[in-house]
Amino acid sequence: MSRLHDSNPSRTNIPPEFQQIRRQESSQFPSSNPFKVQEEPTALFYPKTGRLLCFNNLFRNLFYLHFSLIAALTTVLAVLGFLSHHHHSHRLLTFLLPLFSSTALAAVFAFSCQLLTLLYPSRTLKSAFWLSPLLTCAVGILLIAVGSAASLAVGSIALVSSIFMSLYSCWVSPRFDYAGRVLSVSIQSPPGKTALIVFLLITGSVLYSALLVAGIGGATATGTNGLDGVFIFVIVLSQMWTMNVVKNTVGVVIARVKYMKFACDVDMDTGTAFRDARKYSMGSVCVGSVLVPVLGFVHGSASAMSSASGGVDECMFSCVNCYSRVASRLVTYGNRWGFVHVGVYNKRFVQASIDTWEMFRRAGMKPLIDSDLTSSFCFLCGVAGGGACALAGGTWSLVVQNGYATEVSIYAFLIGYFMCRAAMAWPQACVSAYHVAYAENPESARFDATIPVRIQELQRSRALNSQVTHSTDTEF
Repeated sequence: MSRLHDSNPSRTNIPPEFQQIRRQESSQFPSSNPFKVQEEPTALFYPKTGRLLCFNNLFRNLFYLHFSLIAALTTVLAVLGFLSHHHHSHRLLTFLLPLFSSTALAAVFAFSCQLLTLLYPSRTLKSAFWLSPLLTCAVGILLIAVGSAASLAVGSIALVSSIFMSLYSCWVSPRFDYAGRVLSVSIQSPPGKTALIVFLLITGSVLYSALLVAGIGGATATGTNGLDGVFIFVIVLSQMWTMNVVKNTVGVVIARVKYMKFACDVDMDTGTAFRDARKYSMGSVCVGSVLVPVLGFVHGSASAMSSASGGVDECMFSCVNCYSRVASRLVTYGNRWGFVHVGVYNKRFVQASIDTWEMFRRAGMKPLIDSDLTSSFCFLCGVAGGGACALAGGTWSLVVQNGYATEVSIYAFLIGYFMCRAAMAWPQACVSAYHVAYAENPESARFDATIPVRIQELQRSRALNSQVTHSTDTEF
């Protein structure tokens, strides 16, 4: 227990409402230690004191302070833009209108992804893998048509990215069937108030994006003494962190509710989970929102390099194995599966990631987790949404010839990507909770044969590949 709790509070330190939950449901809950069966069940979640509370308050307050400062900055920049010279005001409107339209399109696209994923999970998953490269390619062609040096550079990156995404889709196509099955099983019977949470998330994202767009437009129109580029860069960084925090907060809430259903067959109130996450887990969510994208990129790049090397011991690939080992070690300290334990056990994010990863290793699920396509599916939904918004905004700017086609396309893509990515947080949280709950108790009768059958398929595939490799080495 000392590994899971930063302090060892007595029962009297637990508020009465949590004591009541403990008395009523402790007989149904699994152990709070995922690696050790305890005779006396304990409450899964309760507020903690000491270092964890200070840690949570520090990063939560840092996030709220940053959000307030960015809101003030964007408001000032927007007011300065509208109060500037009449010519600047006209430039501001021609810059803002395409972006506001793209923001509205992003909301529609995000709602559509929700509905399609819920109704046709397998078809939507496959469509995302083929639609996102096409839209990215179209954005690249649009930017190259603009003709400026910056648009040519960004357009070339978009075209190359679309090619890589297409190759990736072909490479992972054998995994589509399992990914569709596990997605269908996980999102059955969505938690109560999920539709309300999604509606509030998208509505808040629209208002937040409109505020950022107004600030970026004000900085662009006024050209604040050469600092406009710095202001825009800071605003975009803030957008990345804020939208990741929103996405992961929703993920923590939904993951906790779904975990209770999968592991304990308990229907937990979504409102209670949200209040607990907002009050007790925001610090861990804020930290995880920084670590997961960075470490995920490192791990993804290492996997891509390993696949490209093909196991050939050449000079140019001499460091691939070392880099892969470092990346595999780093991802242990920060992965998206850790958000499940943040919500369920109220752990620090790093400790939650370590415990979850170790649990997967002991359950023999690491190959299954490494080949999971849920994260890729949600990412590509965001890319597709960003591509659609970039096409809409960039085409508008190119037609009216306002000189901002490149900038508008980039900002519209970011708005569409982050809004759709945040809206897809709940399906990803459901899948994460399903895997974590299974790893904690694989013998539970509440799980079907989806995961065991897939693990056996991966084991047979690895054994076959090992035999083929051994035979090839013997011949040479």
